[in-house]
Amino acid sequence: MSVALPQPHQRWRCGGCGNLTRFDVARSRRTTEFWHFDLGGDHQVEETALREEVVESVTCRWCGRADAIELVDRAGADAAGTPGA
Repeated sequence: MSVALPQPHQRWRCGGCGNLTRFDVARSRRTTEFWHFDLGGDHQVEETALREEVVESVTCRWCGRADAIELVDRAGADAAGTPGA
């Protein structure tokens, strides 16, 4: 089950326990990096471009459910008086 990343006006909410603040997120990223090596052989990553990102799972840290995570509007979640607001 894949869960989308929240947009700026959204947040995650656990439909099981009402958690709004603690989640374990597993995601995969594909990046392209520019590595700059000095003459001694040490390197620094000077640029990173995100090519692809997939959220593999989101699990509620409070109750452990991964099947009840939902996207909600930030204002609506706060106004509902749910825990963690």
